[in-house]
Amino acid sequence: MSTRTATAAHAMTFLAYWTDDGVQSSATIADSLESNPVLVRRVLGALRDAGLVYALEGSGGGWQLTKPAEEISLLDAYAAVEDSRALLPTHAHTPNQGCVIGRHAQSVLEAEFTAAQRALDERLAQTSIAEILDRILGHEHTGASSR
Repeated sequence: MSTRTATAAHAMTFLAYWTDDGVQSSATIADSLESNPVLVRRVLGALRDAGLVYALEGSGGGWQLTKPAEEISLLDAYAAVEDSRALLPTHAHTPNQGCVIGRHAQSVLEAEFTAAQRALDERLAQTSIAEILDRILGHEHTGASSR
């Protein structure tokens, strides 16, 4: 898996935090991520294409969420930015059908991997960007450090 989902969740949480201050530049978001603004703009572009953020062009432009953070889930972020939603891809080519393992491994693994993907999707759908922001602010107020 890539880090695009984490970048997307971070960026949208950043935007949720600064909602009252208007749009935020990709450079400011990239600064929070300690990342390259070009890479952040790519992720923001995918989020825009999914209808989760919008950009105001020109001087004073930047990014904002398209809806309240309570209505955006981690699954929304994941679906928007990951090229392949297959958590665990199976074989790139058909295994040896002359082998008992080769004949059946693909279908057995596909069933397991599909169940794992469904569990991931269900879990991500349960957590909103607003909840992530609340947890982050809770850590900030209690002085909890990240792992």
